[in-house]
Amino acid sequence: MQGLLRSIGAALFLALAAAAQAGDAIAPADVAAMLGDAKPPLVLDVRSEAEFAAGHVPGAVLIPHDVLDARIGELGEPREVIVYCRSGRRVELVRPSLEAAGFSVRALQGNFPAWQDAKLPVEQQESKEGSE
Repeated sequence: MQGLLRSIGAALFLALAAAAQAGDAIAPADVAAMLGDAKPPLVLDVRSEAEFAAGHVPGAVLIPHDVLDARIGELGEPREVIVYCRSGRRVELVRPSLEAAGFSVRALQGNFPAWQDAKLPVEQQESKEGSE
């Protein structure tokens, strides 16, 4: 019985956490429209360099999730930041660090696959990996 209650409690906690996070998500089309503003939002890609080079949101800043804590100062003054990866897992890994540094974090709804599915502009560049 206790195992069942724990399982129900864990499922409820995860559902509530997911619902709370979904509330801060922003649709790809809305982000695309904001990129044309006089003061566009900070868009942060937390995927790997290879993923970024293969395609990313125009103007996005790349800081892979596993080095964000060491490089968070590169983002400048705290403000609203729109963060994305491939699935959302890495967004949730960096969220606490960004929020602790004073950033207001919004997730790109559906992450980069949703951006691509919406046929929004994608920038590509050669990867720097192995070029040195």
